[in-house]
Amino acid sequence: MLSKTLKHLEALVSFDTRNPPRRIGTGGIFDYLREHLGGFDVRVTDHGAGAVSMLAVRGDPRRVFNVHLDTVPSSEAWSADPLKLRIDGERVIGLGACDIKGAAAGLLTAASVTAGDAAFLFSTDEEANDARCIAAFLERNVLAGDHGFSEAIIAEPTRCEAVLAHRGISSVLMKFRGVAGHASGANAMHASALHQAIRWGGRALDHVEAQAHQRFGGLTGLRFNIGRVEGGIKANMIAPSAELRFGFRPLPSMSIDALHEALRGFADEAALESYQETFRGPSLPGGDVADAERRRLEARDLADELGLPIGNAVDFWTEASLFSAAGLTAFVYGPGDIAQAHTADEWVELAQLQRYTDSIVRILDTGAQA
Repeated sequence: MLSKTLKHLEALVSFDTRNPPRRIGTGGIFDYLREHLGGFDVRVTDHGAGAVSMLAVRGDPRRVFNVHLDTVPSSEAWSADPLKLRIDGERVIGLGACDIKGAAAGLLTAASVTAGDAAFLFSTDEEANDARCIAAFLERNVLAGDHGFSEAIIAEPTRCEAVLAHRGISSVLMKFRGVAGHASGANAMHASALHQAIRWGGRALDHVEAQAHQRFGGLTGLRFNIGRVEGGIKANMIAPSAELRFGFRPLPSMSIDALHEALRGFADEAALESYQETFRGPSLPGGDVADAERRRLEARDLADELGLPIGNAVDFWTEASLFSAAGLTAFVYGPGDIAQAHTADEWVELAQLQRYTDSIVRILDTGAQA
């Protein structure tokens, strides 16, 4: 089966699905998938702006396997054509081979050698922080009841271990206003928008450090990063405006809304022009402390039932949290290591591709639809 998976992976890597620029249509890679999913009811949907999804269903499954087909852009650091798969010893190199077209190739192989109920959801907007595909799937196939899906296995590089928990993510743009003037003025300390932004940053950092004792599922503390500060004109002028971009990654047991309320409150209201959340992804699993733990245990039971090894919680975000928030029992499971994702000469081990494909074949063969 490994040779079949490699043949599929070679084809999938050859399709340019870099995101950005997000020039992904309803043909190309989707024509290839449709060709190799005989016996499946296939529906391809264009959600606009290069976001395309494909739902392939065979029989009457309650579990859906999700894989995103878009990749990050390649860089000049690649040593060869990123869209041409190559084998180097025990590694397979190609753009998206690890994150996460290797899983898509494994699903195609598994589909061809099994006959049981199966559902595959392929999407193309995961790398864009714009989850149109998953949102539309959940709206139509879960909330509206078109299909009775109750479980979801989301493919990301987890070294073929079931990951039951990960952090959420939120990004924010803050704008501060000041009063322009000469820097020699006594009012410069408080009139400067940059000074206000930096004061806010100090209070926010202190607050984050105070969360170090918080724990959930092997994760500790609150991840936080001030990524960019801009403003001002020159050293002898009071900055009339400033912008600050930051992000944080909470534990599943932390409320993103409560964190925003606290962080916004550290700013001088008179100097704060705007506070805008630009992206949000919930934690896995969702809910308050008790509900999140209940959902984590349900996901653990499902992984045990399917005979999958359970791995540690992770700090990176995945769309599994969107499925969990919609009420499905969800976990993350896929071939490859996150350390190779988004790197030049991205690679996945042959053994990981074999292990993943074998596990999907076994799951589909048993027809264990809990």
